[in-house]
Amino acid sequence: MRIEIEHNLSLSLSPGSGQLLLHLLLTPGSGPMQTVESWSVEAQGIGNAGRFTDAYGNGVHLVNQTRIEGDVTVAARGVVVTRDTHGVLGRPEGEPVVALYKRVTPLTEAPAELLAGFEIEGNRLDILHRLMSLVGESHSTARQTQMQADGGQLQSQGEEPATAGDLAHWFIGAARSLDIPARFVAGYLVGDDEHEGGLHAWAEAFDDRLGWIGFDPVLQLCATERHVRLAVGLDGAAAVSLRTVPAGEISQSALVTGG
Repeated sequence: MRIEIEHNLSLSLSPGSGQLLLHLLLTPGSGPMQTVESWSVEAQGIGNAGRFTDAYGNGVHLVNQTRIEGDVTVAARGVVVTRDTHGVLGRPEGEPVVALYKRVTPLTEAPAELLAGFEIEGNRLDILHRLMSLVGESHSTARQTQMQADGGQLQSQGEEPATAGDLAHWFIGAARSLDIPARFVAGYLVGDDEHEGGLHAWAEAFDDRLGWIGFDPVLQLCATERHVRLAVGLDGAAAVSLRTVPAGEISQSALVTGG
């Protein structure tokens, strides 16, 4: 599938910020599941940005800006051609040691009740598919319970429904608790009649035979040609598109169309 992407970010800073450092994870890479046909990142100072590959294999831009006036904008856009590999990424070269992704982080601590009664049987691929179903079922049950408690409303005051990132973290935490390496994937999704497209998140888990495989607990599918990988990490905090010093308020949106 040929997918066109336009990703826009805006940063609001406190008055008096004289200098700004931007850490950008906005450059998708080519691999078994996708080929980047064209891509550009636009921001003030991008021409002098430092570029390197981080510990997870992500392409990074480090941008310095001075004399900040008003909101800071960043845009990434391009075309990526994807292939349906039934979610199988395999073992790309230059990846960190797989065991790194067994480490639990605060964001990937799976709810204690999630694995209650879960039976570890079958091969690893079967276990991972059942984990994905379990996360989806837990999310649906939580939503129904919340709606009943709120008299039919989707959320109660001060609470928000789980996001794609939340479900990815639950899946990762559950997999790691079973000693299966798993990681967070930030990227884009081409929408359909049931799911809105744009910014998205899912997980990848490691199988000794097939390598890395993408699992999307929201869609209840392995990653398809509708998914575009942007960045990976131990959790969502490690794969965030934009980090800044000093910190500010970030808003972002992405238009993703496939054909």
